[in-house]
Amino acid sequence: MVASSILPSVLLILNLLPHPSRPADASVPRVMLDGSPLSHLLLNPGTGLLYVGGVDHLYQLTSDLEVVSHVKTGPHLDSPDCLPPIVAQDCHSAASTHNHNKLLLLEEGQGAEPGCLIVCGSLFQGICEKRSLSNISQLVYRTSNPVDTQYVAANDPRVSTVGVVITTKRKQEGGVAAGTLRLMLVGRGYTSKGPGDIPPITTRRLFPVISPRRAFSQEEDLGKLVVGSYSEYNNHFVKAIAHGNHVYFLFSRRDMWHKKEYRTYASRLCASDRSFYSYVEVPLMCNGGYNLAQGAWLGSHSREPALFVVMAAGQASTPVATSRSALCVYGMTELDAMIRRAQEVCYSQGGRGSGGQEEAYIEYAVSSKCLKLPKDSLSEYPCGGEHTPNPIASSLPLQATPTITLPTQLTAVTAATEAGHTMAFLGDREGRLHKVLVRPDRSGDLYGHILVDDGSSINADLLLDESQQHIYVLTNSRLSKVPVSSCETQTDCPSCLAVRDPYCGWCVLEGRCSRKHQCQRHLQINHWLWSFEPTNQCVTVQSLQPANQSKEEQTQVILSVIQLPVLQEPESLSCVFGHLAPQHAIVMGTSVTCQSPAPALLPATPTGTDHMVLPVSLMFGHVTITTGKMTFYDCDAVTRLNQSSQCLSCVSSVWRCNWCPLDQLCSHNHSCPNQHIVLNQKDASGPTSCPIIFSLKSPALVPMGLSTSVVLEGRNLDVYTGEAQYVCVVEIEGMHFNLTAAMEKTADNTLIFTCSNHQFQFAINQLQYSAPVYLWRGQRRIDASPGLRLQLYDCSAGQSDCSQCRAVPEEYGCVWCPENPAPSCVYRLSCSSVPADTCPPPQITKVLPVSGPLEGGILVTIIGSNLGMRFQDVVGRVTVAGVECVPQLEGYQISTRVVCELQPSGKQREGPVFVTVGTTPPGRSTQIFTYQDPQLLDLVPVKGPVSGGTRLTIRGRQLVTGQTSDLSAFLGPQSCYIVGEVTDTRLVCQTGTSNQTGGVPVRVLFGKAERTVPNVNFRYLDDPVITDATPAESFYAGGRVIVVTGSNLDVVQQPVISVWVEPLEIQRVKRKRRLTLLTAKQQLVFNSTMTTVSERCSVVSANQISCLTPAVTPELKVKGVWFQLDNVRVHYESIKGKRFMYYPNPQFFLLNRDAPDAPYRFKPGGVIAVEGQDLTRAMTRKEVQARLGKQPCEVQTLDSTHLYCQPPEVQPISEDDGSKLPSLKVFMGNLQVNLGLVQYDSDLLLPPVPLAAQISLGTGAAVIILSVLVVILIYRRKSKQALRDYKKVLLQLETLEINVGDQCRKEFTDLMTEMMDLSSDVGGPGLPLLDYKTYTERVFFPGQQMAPLSRQLDLPESRRPTVEQGLQQLNTLLNNRLFLTRFIHTLEAQQGFSQRDRGYVASLLTLALHDKLEYFTEVMKTLLQDLVQQYVAKNPKLMLRRTETVVEKMLTNWMSICLYSFLKDVAGEPLYMLYRAIKYQVDKGPVDAVTGKAKRTLNDSHLLRDDIDYSAMTLTVLVKNGVEIQPCPVKVLDTDTITQVKDKILDQVYRSAPFSQRPAADSLDLEWRSGQAGHLTLSDDDVTAVIQGRWKRLNTLQHYKVPDGATVALIPRSQSSGIHQVFQMGEKTPMLEGDEEEGLRLWHLVKSSEDPEIPKHRKSSMRERERAKAIPEIYLTRLLSMKGTLQKFVDDVFVSILSTKRPPPIAVRFFFDFLDDMAEKHGIDDPETVHIWKTNSLPLRFWVNILKNPQFVLDVQVTDSIDAVLSVIAQTFIDSCTTSEHKVGRDSPVNKLLYAREIPRYKQLVERYYSDIHSAASGCYQEMNSTLTELSGSFASGINNLVALHELYKYINKYYDQIIMSLEEDMYCQKMQLAYRLQQVAALVENKVTDL
Repeated sequence: MVASSILPSVLLILNLLPHPSRPADASVPRVMLDGSPLSHLLLNPGTGLLYVGGVDHLYQLTSDLEVVSHVKTGPHLDSPDCLPPIVAQDCHSAASTHNHNKLLLLEEGQGAEPGCLIVCGSLFQGICEKRSLSNISQLVYRTSNPVDTQYVAANDPRVSTVGVVITTKRKQEGGVAAGTLRLMLVGRGYTSKGPGDIPPITTRRLFPVISPRRAFSQEEDLGKLVVGSYSEYNNHFVKAIAHGNHVYFLFSRRDMWHKKEYRTYASRLCASDRSFYSYVEVPLMCNGGYNLAQGAWLGSHSREPALFVVMAAGQASTPVATSRSALCVYGMTELDAMIRRAQEVCYSQGGRGSGGQEEAYIEYAVSSKCLKLPKDSLSEYPCGGEHTPNPIASSLPLQATPTITLPTQLTAVTAATEAGHTMAFLGDREGRLHKVLVRPDRSGDLYGHILVDDGSSINADLLLDESQQHIYVLTNSRLSKVPVSSCETQTDCPSCLAVRDPYCGWCVLEGRCSRKHQCQRHLQINHWLWSFEPTNQCVTVQSLQPANQSKEEQTQVILSVIQLPVLQEPESLSCVFGHLAPQHAIVMGTSVTCQSPAPALLPATPTGTDHMVLPVSLMFGHVTITTGKMTFYDCDAVTRLNQSSQCLSCVSSVWRCNWCPLDQLCSHNHSCPNQHIVLNQKDASGPTSCPIIFSLKSPALVPMGLSTSVVLEGRNLDVYTGEAQYVCVVEIEGMHFNLTAAMEKTADNTLIFTCSNHQFQFAINQLQYSAPVYLWRGQRRIDASPGLRLQLYDCSAGQSDCSQCRAVPEEYGCVWCPENPAPSCVYRLSCSSVPADTCPPPQITKVLPVSGPLEGGILVTIIGSNLGMRFQDVVGRVTVAGVECVPQLEGYQISTRVVCELQPSGKQREGPVFVTVGTTPPGRSTQIFTYQDPQLLDLVPVKGPVSGGTRLTIRGRQLVTGQTSDLSAFLGPQSCYIVGEVTDTRLVCQTGTSNQTGGVPVRVLFGKAERTVPNVNFRYLDDPVITDATPAESFYAGGRVIVVTGSNLDVVQQPVISVWVEPLEIQRVKRKRRLTLLTAKQQLVFNSTMTTVSERCSVVSANQISCLTPAVTPELKVKGVWFQLDNVRVHYESIKGKRFMYYPNPQFFLLNRDAPDAPYRFKPGGVIAVEGQDLTRAMTRKEVQARLGKQPCEVQTLDSTHLYCQPPEVQPISEDDGSKLPSLKVFMGNLQVNLGLVQYDSDLLLPPVPLAAQISLGTGAAVIILSVLVVILIYRRKSKQALRDYKKVLLQLETLEINVGDQCRKEFTDLMTEMMDLSSDVGGPGLPLLDYKTYTERVFFPGQQMAPLSRQLDLPESRRPTVEQGLQQLNTLLNNRLFLTRFIHTLEAQQGFSQRDRGYVASLLTLALHDKLEYFTEVMKTLLQDLVQQYVAKNPKLMLRRTETVVEKMLTNWMSICLYSFLKDVAGEPLYMLYRAIKYQVDKGPVDAVTGKAKRTLNDSHLLRDDIDYSAMTLTVLVKNGVEIQPCPVKVLDTDTITQVKDKILDQVYRSAPFSQRPAADSLDLEWRSGQAGHLTLSDDDVTAVIQGRWKRLNTLQHYKVPDGATVALIPRSQSSGIHQVFQMGEKTPMLEGDEEEGLRLWHLVKSSEDPEIPKHRKSSMRERERAKAIPEIYLTRLLSMKGTLQKFVDDVFVSILSTKRPPPIAVRFFFDFLDDMAEKHGIDDPETVHIWKTNSLPLRFWVNILKNPQFVLDVQVTDSIDAVLSVIAQTFIDSCTTSEHKVGRDSPVNKLLYAREIPRYKQLVERYYSDIHSAASGCYQEMNSTLTELSGSFASGINNLVALHELYKYINKYYDQIIMSLEEDMYCQKMQLAYRLQQVAALVENKVTDL
């Protein structure tokens, strides 16, 4: 096992927001609530109680977040498709459904009547209830049997609902007096399920409720927003607000009038308007592309009401919000003005402004329009009237510039005003609360944010409490109470101002950070300093006078203070110095005067310094207003710190200190006790006046051991009077040498002091020692200049030989003394003999290295003595083995070392090293240096990955040449790093990274000598790739086998599995650290001590490695697992997308737990049961081994708690010699568990069986066993024979394909050349895609000549308006899901309703509902759910197999609509290229015009088997191009019929034109222009046609003897003649045998084998016999050749359909998700069933249809011969989508044989396609709806659905009574009066007499 410790880099991912977020503050009160996601929060302002609504839960809390009451509101039995009350028997789709809170509103009480809480949920079609405000568990109102007018909220959790409660005046009604009327206005989005006729905005009655009226009911006299199309006007409501006399709604939706983009709107209603006459909406524009409102708040800005809206930028043209958001502020005054302007323009100016441009229009597709009423209409009718147009929409938006933009999705906003400033608080989807100051110009400053609930979106209900001091923040599962500011946490003025919080400021006289109103004198200047004002600064001491003073004096101190607040009488300030008592301060403006403290009160000066700094604080009472600093210096301390030059340090200091030389005193005074004074440098000359010894007159260099006199010079010493003795002092390493000094005065008053002679003798370890020297006068030390020192030196220190000695500089006077008494280096005067003039010969003690290459180039190091006094001494004087060696300056050391560069020798030689210095004899080494010729022989391994890490072993001879540092290895240009010890025959290096693969030479450099490994290169191969590694878990004990698969795995030399572990203590430390360091979206990975445990793996093959998991102790935490493949590191997580898990070892219990020492008794023939825990957590049965003694115990079963193994029949021998009984041991990887001894029970006690019985039993058993064996042998033989046949067929196919390979390659090359020109056109206008209308016509109504899309409504003009009105009402009925599903089920129940009718009705419904695809999809899903229910009861695998029901054809049509764009953008081009490739290949060979058989095909039944002699030829076709006639070459065959030739000419001439735009071949004649013969018109049949018996042959070019290169022209046909081809939808069928003329049968290349006289049933049997015959190899070769040529194009089509490299179409993801949900819902866990469903719904239902019929998508002609090829390709696609194993045998169809090798590959494509879609994140519902809405708008415009509705009505008419009866039987249909509404339709469409 390998253990290593690595120090990786620390990775820190920062969140790039303007300010760093803090972690969620633990001090913020919060409460966790059930019901995630919580959706609404409400505050009762009167009581402070809070109400929270979520999923299935409702809470009542106090203002301190204590739960008072809790109510469960769900789940309940419900379905959005059914109307309440829900009865399971009547509603089959009913299931237990969660109740999402949709509305939570406060209804205030009136007089004695208490208020109540309005709660609306998503259950039961969104009904509401009232609850008590004081205790929500008390119900005030709930209906048990709601009617359809009481459905309030959206029944879909994803659809928004908003509401507002208003109070208006009530007129007298029903005998009840006038009074107060309380209403609820509700805005809700469109839901595709349930009642589809609830308007976007409705008015609901709350109070009073007078019978027969009901609470929450939508009544006719209460008003609603009338909408023409509910699905088109799908408003996403954000907020409802009551303001003044109006109600406002904020919502977003697609702009249906202009650009179809999503926008945000604000709409307004008069609160008193019961008819919605006053409805006006205005677009809100937030500049910068922010178009989707996410949250809103009505607040105040600059004392005016304003609407604060957080907007997000939408994703493209969808309602999906991105992470780009902004806050925009709209003044309510501006909004009202905009609304009034729109009203005025629509009332009196026809909707147009003064310039004629549109400013207002009528929205919601209603029949009103803008008018030109009198100018005063608006003032007369401010809330509209019956005669005024409505609903009005403004064309002009109300614009705003974003206050702030953020790179995160904002979800909520609230605003507050503080001290005249407006603050906005913004919540985002990551759980942060952002704080913004909104300035008067509506610009904003982001001043901070707090993380409330990490990763959880903040709900739009963001509320301030009554005190405006806290914000209640609702997230998915928490309610938090966040303070608006944290001023009080700032303890000083600088931190208070630095926080830049608009709420905060520094209250100066109170000394605290507070809100403005909390500071008593906040109105007075400089008393409250606002933290957000950048110019504000704290009260500051600008200066002090004096700033510093001696601690020995006391003075007045004047403080100059900035921002000093004005005090009131008789208030005053005080000064405090340090911790001394306060003193009264005198304030004069901005100056404050204080008395400095008495010297005795000051603290002592700190040790090691000459001053101290004391804070000077200005105090107001106990509050510190500001603080300055004052310095108190100590002159006496100045000299104490510098004893050697006291005078100099005193007068040179920064303080005003003066020196008294006679008193040895440094003082702040300007006088001395003894008069004489040296003033500070600031006041006089200063240092030049100090008495001082300033220099050495004698030499500074003083040799050791020689008597020497020291002479000093001084000045200004005449200040000292009287007699006193002078003494020189020299300090050497702490010892003082006192020398008597004699004084002498010179003419310039300089004093000379001569110290007595002294012989300095002191051991030093270097040449020179610096010793201080100074002068004493009596007891007084005279100052000495800094740096005044003697330089004592000892020649013998460090100079060990002559050369070193003589190399000492001359001024030292060192000489080499040969006899003293031993040779040494001494001062010249100390040498008793004659100093040596020359040094002894050099002496060499060591040479490194002792070998080198013949080429030289390495450095040789020579160590010894007397190797020269300088480098020049050895230049040219060194030889190695007789060859000069060039010395190197940088390596030379005087006398002791020479480094030289070895020169080439030319041959192998050896010898000593010589160094010559001067005239002395040369020095010779005792070591012998050898010139060697190293050789490289071979290397292993010879390959490795390009990332490196391979250890190469290079074998050779004399590899130890030079030093190891001289050796370097290279693979090509890349270094190979030498590792380990190099021996004479072996060198190991590790490869580095290469930038390319391939072979490179291996070189080794010995210095500059290069050697290359002969005859072998090292090959860099592609890095190993790991695609899978299983299993993904192990026990701590390790040893589990991990099978690693991939590619190039055998290039790895030593694969290793490594586990990164950490001690648990480090984990705990990091967790604490992470709490303080990590913020939202910030991840910090600590890798400071990374320890790994590793195990080596074994390479099994190029595609497989086997690894054993390393053992990990439980005290360690596993942080990661990776595979180290040489230098390639692959983390397990990157392979599987999940982490490798380590689990605790499993627990095993002893076999005999009751008596562990006793053996376990086992009865032979049974199994041993072992008990344990977590046995399968990281182990499988196949991996476990069990041994009983020396024999295996075969493991039969393994589950979480039991292991069952079958031991041998006879008790095995024990492995332990000390025990007779065997023990049972279980092995799981490295884990070995001994479970105790086992003893077999003896059978001696059993009664003996009689001998006769034994014989009978034995005989019977033998017969039975023999019979079983015979059966098994027969079965195995058959199975093996089938397998052998399968392999043999595959081998034969492979051999055939190899044989036709060359031909395929040539054909493919020709084909690609032909396709080159085509490729350049495809993708642009060259791709002949059908327009959407034609495409849908061909897919919806295949084979029909006059589809409903191409027809108009054929009606008498007198009836047209009435019928069209009826059809529109039918359209409305079809938009009712209940009616539509009932209608379809009723039709399908009728016997006369054929399969063709079902498909036709489904296509008609698709057309009728094409503009509402979202609704169509929901209906389709509902019907499919019913279909699943039917098939689950029978055989679920058969579902969607055929198109037997209406919904199955609806699914086909739905897929066709949704995938049109995919066909257009992705699959269309490869499909067209495949079609063209097939056409080109088929046309290259003969094609029989009568039977449609071709020589080049994939379909054996359409293979032209006869050998037809044909030759290719080129015709010159004259083509008219404008006025010019140009020749155009066209390739044809001489066996082509004239029609075939015309088709090929048209293909060539019109190759870039769609097929429908070409002239038809039968409208043209082919004219051969042959010089003198003139013009000859050619045709398939004329008088020259050859007739033989009953057979007439079609004319060919061969028949007319048209030569190669002939000139022809196509001319318009003058009259109809000849044989006509049938064209339909781009299809061309051959001339069949039925086209007879005068009893003659037509033939072209082969005569039909069928005899017309043979009965029909015999014809069929003959065909079958012909097909049954094995196809000859020659024909199979033809098919294989065609297949090989087309292979690339088939692959391209399949890959374009099934590739997941680009996201699969949203419709496919959506529908596959739906099928997965259906399977899960019905408990279908068989993956094969779901696979079949997906295959039946997409590949077989749509793609096979497109592959077989490209003319459905492309404007092309599909002939019978092309269709035959496409059928084989389509069948291959079908086979690829099946789950059954694809095996072929001798009798398999030829098309299956052709693609036998490719189908497994295609199967993998399909499986990966399904798997990738399944594993991708689901939740594409909203994206799908957006796509459907877009498709509805994009394609529906060109479709006239009236004809489709009229065709549908024919089926209604046909089964009218049955449909009416079905509608009348259903309770819900009765409630919605559907039968009555259908009768109305019938009355209008055909005057049908009804019961109306």
